[in-house]
Amino acid sequence: VQLQASGGGLVQAGGSLRLSCAASGRFFSINDMGWYHQAPGKQRELVATITIGGRTNYADLVKGRFTISRDNAKSTVSLTMNSLKPEDTAVYYCYARYRGMDYWGRGTQVTVSS
Repeated sequence: VQLQASGGGLVQAGGSLRLSCAASGRFFSINDMGWYHQAPGKQRELVATITIGGRTNYADLVKGRFTISRDNAKSTVSLTMNSLKPEDTAVYYCYARYRGMDYWGRGTQVTVSS
C-alpha cells in the first residue's frame, strides 16, 4: 500500500485547509485510514481515523474543528480542518492499516500563523 498526501500549506489562524490522501497498490480493501501529525520535538500523535464502515475517532484537540471522510471506491481519505490554531502546526501523515500492517505517507506540512 502506497499513500500519497496532498493539501498542506500555510494558513492564518482561524482559516481552513483540506488534506487528501490516495492509496495505491495491490490491496482488496483498507479497514482503517486516517491522519496523524507530528510537531517539532514531539511524538507523532493521532488526529483522526475512519474505518471502512465510516466509524470515526478524533483527538480531543480537534473535535468539532476537523472532519475526516473517505471514499472507499477510490481508496481516498480526506481531512477538512477548520478554525485552525497555531498549535495545529505540524507535519501531517496519512495512515492506513491493512492486514495488520501500518502504512504511512510521506507527510505534508501544515503551518498556521498567528
